[in-house]
Amino acid sequence: MITATPRPAPPAHTLLASASAVRTARQEDAAALAALSRPFVRSGALRERSLSLYATRATDFLVTEAPDGTLEGCVGLSVHQAEPGDGRGPAGVVYNFCVAGHRQGSGMGATLLRAVLARARARSLGALFTATTGGGGLFLRYGFAPTAARLAPPSWAESLDPRRKARILTRIL
Repeated sequence: MITATPRPAPPAHTLLASASAVRTARQEDAAALAALSRPFVRSGALRERSLSLYATRATDFLVTEAPDGTLEGCVGLSVHQAEPGDGRGPAGVVYNFCVAGHRQGSGMGATLLRAVLARARARSLGALFTATTGGGGLFLRYGFAPTAARLAPPSWAESLDPRRKARILTRIL
């Protein structure tokens, strides 16, 4: 007779996160992206963005959705070409990263971050940058580290509001 040590079932939130498929947002997701982001804008964690920006830049976003189609998480990735003569390749900026409150702690953020890292590698980006007003724990666990604004894409770094006191993080790919 063969016996096996019973293994505990994975926590329910792990099953939910792994069942969440990540897809590229579509223009018709603009209102849902804005609605998902709104609580984070109110708290000061995200910058306010217009509905038209979500619509015109929809394909920047990766999203996860509930079985009923409600968006539960999103992350944007914008590509910035290197400045002429600086010797660096294109870099990416991770932005508008949020997960619905009821899904936080489920692994959905990690799923989205892994997907955006894979997208950045597929686009041959040399580095990723992000700005966070929070602790940035998830980014730090995935290899991001604090950096100076002068190393980030200039157009993005110049757009940051110094009153928000965001910390800039980077990850070399």
